[in-house]
Amino acid sequence: MTGATIEQKYTLVYFGDDSFVYAGRHAHDDGMAVHTHSFVELAVVTRGRAVHHSLTGRQPIGVGDVVLLRPGVWHGYEDSDALEVYNFCFSAELLRRELAWTRDDPLLGHLLWTGPYAQRRRGLLSVHLPADERDAYVGHLDTIAELRHRPQHLHRADLIARVVLALGCVARALGAGVRAEPLHPAVMQVMRRIESDPARGWTLADLADGLHLAPGYLVRLFKAATGLPPMAFLSRHRVELAAEMLLHTDRTVRAIAEDVGWPDQNYFARRFRAHYGLTATDYRARFTPGTRAKAL
Repeated sequence: MTGATIEQKYTLVYFGDDSFVYAGRHAHDDGMAVHTHSFVELAVVTRGRAVHHSLTGRQPIGVGDVVLLRPGVWHGYEDSDALEVYNFCFSAELLRRELAWTRDDPLLGHLLWTGPYAQRRRGLLSVHLPADERDAYVGHLDTIAELRHRPQHLHRADLIARVVLALGCVARALGAGVRAEPLHPAVMQVMRRIESDPARGWTLADLADGLHLAPGYLVRLFKAATGLPPMAFLSRHRVELAAEMLLHTDRTVRAIAEDVGWPDQNYFARRFRAHYGLTATDYRARFTPGTRAKAL
């Protein structure tokens, strides 16, 4: 998976230049070892079949199947049979900034923010694209792949527009069962508070302050909208930030735990392992080269 924008070192895949979005086809005739990345990835099977291996288990995938992975989630492909995957990736920074509005869109909010964590999905979401949506989706990815070779400072808006159009194809395929109304303003406010200061020693009372809602009602409201209570959403955000620092900095695990708001390293270790299935030390050692000695 090495190219002008996407590069792979050891079992870490990352943006190799100043790009924020990527689309490209990759053949995996021999499968692909378990790896991770710090961007959002959507992979659609365009040819062949394989077994997708992730923290949620092993699932067969074939043409039209899309797997979305939040930053830091690990996965790989096994038992490949002429597998070709069209990878679509964009930075976590784009998601948090220019695409932050998607949280308030019922379909896109479910696709990118709440669905990957509902029903114990552990940061992954799978959907099958029917032929017409698949053709439209691939068309948008082809345009992204072409625009990537033009000056990005002149075509950033075009790229973001195509990102949204491509995401719309996948979101529509989710269909029935997705909420039809926008997020409650109080839920949005709590999300913003958490993301603006994740290291703060938040309590439920702090998060509910000024919202004119009883803490218990806020929990029910937040969980109905996101699949998680507020404090679990905070934990999820913290471990994603921790994973990004483990992959891309030399900071110690202890320092990272403090940076994300968990100065108790034992508690941090339990929360990180519950989310990624690995301790922070093992996660760094498995997915980045030359860091085992720096993990403590």
